Amino acid sequence: MEKCEKVVLTNICMVYKGNKVLVQERTKKDWPGLTFPGGHVEKGENFHDAVVREVKEETGLELKNPILCGIEEFKQLNKEDRHIILYYKCNKFKGRLKSSKEGKVFWIERKDLLKANLSLDLDRMIKIMESDKLSELIYYKENGEYKSVIK
Repeated sequence: MEKCEKVVLTNICMVYKGNKVLVQERTKKDWPGLTFPGGHVEKGENFHDAVVREVKEETGLELKNPILCGIEEFKQLNKEDRHIILYYKCNKFKGRLKSSKEGKVFWIERKDLLKANLSLDLDRMIKIMESDKLSELIYYKENGEYKSVIK
């Protein structure tokens, strides 16, 4: 019988209002730069509740009707875990913006976003989140190196 792989489920959400998007300047060094809020799906938690919880913990905002708009998958080179990131976007929320231990959060003009110091591949994630034709960012190993494709 073939061994099952461990799957790590996470989410990321592009929160926006008008021409601005909410970004987080990460404090962790494993994925530095500006990104969108998000995090791990806890055991037994559904995906919707997980993204609402993560965004509230990291920004103080409570999402209303986040929309699933893409997915990413990758395997780390030295591990057997498969990581799946669910991409969401949302422009309906309430609450007061506040930063967390995960990083400072603030609004940035959408036109300025791609010029900023972004976390690795956030530009590609945004492309999927804003597209009606793209839905996946897939990383795979070839000859011991990561390759990727957007579909």
